[in-house]
Parts: sequence; structure tokens; C-alpha cells
Amino acid sequence: MIRINKYLSLCGVTSRRGADNLIAEGRVTLNDSTIEEQGVIIDETKDVVRVDGVEVEPVKEKVYVLLNKPGNAMTTLHDPFKRRTIMHYLKKLPHRVYPVGRLDFDTQGALLLTNDGDLAYRLAHPRYGVKKIYEALVAGHFKPDDVKKIKAGIKLDDGATGRAEVIILGFVKNMTRIRLTLTEGRKREVKQLCEKVNHPVTGLRRIEFAGISLKDLKPGRWRYLTDKEKERLKNLVDLK
Repeated sequence: MIRINKYLSLCGVTSRRGADNLIAEGRVTLNDSTIEEQGVIIDETKDVVRVDGVEVEPVKEKVYVLLNKPGNAMTTLHDPFKRRTIMHYLKKLPHRVYPVGRLDFDTQGALLLTNDGDLAYRLAHPRYGVKKIYEALVAGHFKPDDVKKIKAGIKLDDGATGRAEVIILGFVKNMTRIRLTLTEGRKREVKQLCEKVNHPVTGLRRIEFAGISLKDLKPGRWRYLTDKEKERLKNLVDLK
């Protein structure tokens, strides 16, 4: 017998604290019934636990993967509406891994996946200020004043303040290519920041996550992280 949050941690889904968040969001089921309270005790030998509709089981080997996510794919392991998910591109991976954070359906680029729940939770937590670098194509001509506004901070739809470092890369007809560096990664943050300075995003790609870049990785392809990359990620979030 084991507490559900500890079990989810052993399954590599997230940390124990992260598991409590998943339960609060209604994303965890026990024997096909949604868990509605914290501290539930399960029998790991016979109970069936699912997260977002996908059955989970304890991890035997920790795995760390980088995927160059194409556009038009859900950052989830299962979609009830049968839309294409990132699992379509991970069919040959012999381990179940979970995305660290999310990329929008139409957003491309660097997506880290792992079954190391503690690492995933910390990398996604704003406290650790993990850098995420994006390149965006936006409508209109971005001006230095727009850069200053985003750098200073702009109120987002949820009331939080979003900010980013912005570099103007160039202009294409009536559009601008920009590079943004964020350290918090709130929901749709890049799109919201650009919209609020009247430059809607028409194309978005994350080129780097926590210092790990796509390099020559083509869209839809994945690779295992190197030992050096894994060590750097753990050091970044004070995980020994």
C-alpha cells in the first residue's frame, strides 16, 4: 500500500508535490474514477492509475529525451479527440516518458521528455528560472519601444507579469523575426507578450531549452540526452 503522490513520483510522472497538483487539476484516475482528494492510499499490486488517460507504472530506468516537436501535434501522451500527439513521433522509444512543460499545438521546437519526475518538476517550476529561447515571426515591424515594453514586463491574461529579453533578427515584408528569452514560461506567454504590443505571432519555434539546443535535429526526430547534458540539467536545478 502506498500514497498516490508517492506512487506517481515512482512512476516518473512528476515529483510528489507535482503529483498533488495533477490531482487537484482532476488529471489522475484510480480504477477509472477521478481522484478528488489528496492523500489517497492505493494498492500498487492491483489498482490501475492513469494520468491524462494513460496508465502509469513504476520506472525501472530513468530516460531523458529531446524531441524536435513539429507543429500540429498535442504535447500530451493521449488525446480524447484523436488529434496527433507527440507520441506519434516517439513510437520507437522503448520507454514511457513525459513532457517537461508544454508547447502549443501549433508551436514547434525543443521539447524535453523524461521519466525523472523530480527533475521534470524543477525544470518546469518558475523558481529555478530555466531559460527557454524562442524564435517568432510576428505581424508588423517590431520597434525598439516594443522591445523595451516586453523587457520591462507586461500584465498577462491571468494577472501575472510576463517579460522577456528580445532581439530583433530582421524584417520580411510586413513581418518581423524576433528572438525571445524567457525564464518563467507561463501559458502562451510568448504569444500574449507579442499580442499586447500589437504584433500577433504567426509562427513560433523554441530553439533551446535549459541550454540544450536542437542543433541538427530535424522536426519529428528525437535523441537521448548525453551524460554531460543530464548532469548540467541537474546542476541547474540543484538536484544531486
